[in-house]
Amino acid sequence: MKPRTTLVVIILLIATMLLGACSRQTLYENAINWERSAAGLTESTVQVDDMTIAYLSNASPVAGESIVMVHGFGANKDSWTRLAAELTDEYNIYAVDLPGHGDSSKALDLGYRFEDQVSHLAKILKALSLDQAHMMGNSMGGAITALYAATYPDQIRSAVLFDPAGILEYEGELVEQVAEGDNPLIPKKEGDFERLMDLVMEKKPFAPWPIYEVMEEKAIANREINEVIFAAIRDSGYGPDFRQAITRIEAPVLVVWGLEDRVINHRNADVFVDRIPDARKVLLEGVGHVPMVEVPEESAQLVREFLAETR
Repeated sequence: MKPRTTLVVIILLIATMLLGACSRQTLYENAINWERSAAGLTESTVQVDDMTIAYLSNASPVAGESIVMVHGFGANKDSWTRLAAELTDEYNIYAVDLPGHGDSSKALDLGYRFEDQVSHLAKILKALSLDQAHMMGNSMGGAITALYAATYPDQIRSAVLFDPAGILEYEGELVEQVAEGDNPLIPKKEGDFERLMDLVMEKKPFAPWPIYEVMEEKAIANREINEVIFAAIRDSGYGPDFRQAITRIEAPVLVVWGLEDRVINHRNADVFVDRIPDARKVLLEGVGHVPMVEVPEESAQLVREFLAETR
């Protein structure tokens, strides 16, 4: 978050608290809504089969191309707000809550393997009348983006993968912890969310105390669906089929990875670049698993330069 934006959010929260006895949930909602508005985004929903899908898009559409943003496991559309704030003047942004996440429907029996989620996303983009777009994804969303580009090459103009999942040739700290029966990506009790933030981010953005508390409550409430989704992607998403699939990607691809990523080892970037025909990588010093949150301005500049080159 930019310094000026941080100051405004603090003033907003203090003013809200002084004007009335507001709950943490109200403070959280006010801060989130303000940040979306400052980024030029507005929230909407679209019906896809039996699912209600929530997404953020430009409050005022522009004449530029469209970018679809796909969040990671356990995250949501607001993972992209800081990056989107740097791009909404030039591009039409669509940050989607995947099924099972955020404010979208959370059916336990929907199917959450990578290929299932690609199929769900295809239906969502059809409902949004997005025939062609640039796409970017983080972590699980990076794997979905790569597989989507391989499955629907005519729809994807370019892809940006931020610390993508899908390949674990080089293991990170997360693999060891999960193997020991401890999954820090799924908060279960008080204190787990802070532990999660320490794991995934090297540069944690400032957020007032009510924000993180409400985010922890939401994460704990989503434990059951998160366990279903994690099991699906763990059991199906890291085999040879994924590696073979990404060799079929026709669009240019930029792989961006934080060198301090403790979730997925940054050395896996080389495997992605070796397998994807037209791919390049950028490694970011002092950055963890979510560059678009930790260094949104730098991430946006990389995206702008990459998209300019693809034209």
